[in-house]
Amino acid sequence: QVQFVESGGGLVQPGGSLRLSCAASGVMFSIYTLGWYRQAPGKQRDLIATINSGGATKYADSVKGRFTISRDNAKNTVYLQMNSLKPEDTAVYYCTAQGGQGTQVTVSS
Repeated sequence: QVQFVESGGGLVQPGGSLRLSCAASGVMFSIYTLGWYRQAPGKQRDLIATINSGGATKYADSVKGRFTISRDNAKNTVYLQMNSLKPEDTAVYYCTAQGGQGTQVTVSS
């Protein structure tokens, strides 16, 4: 059974940082392109970062230069380092395009 579990969210002040983790099981993790998505209230789930099997990364313009996606194939885990957080980054963050429980990130003073 394939399972992805996100963690690491929380409440942070503007300008702060958080590191999200997504642990995978039941999948040959190392061969896949992985991504982080986020969904703000009342909006669709948007792809914000990807990393392929070779480590090449891509970012949405909204997070470029502030967020960094990385992966540890030995741990079957993908990470999202988020720096210089803004209130508009507030959302539930997922590592799958559909489903999952996600992890809530709230940026507020």
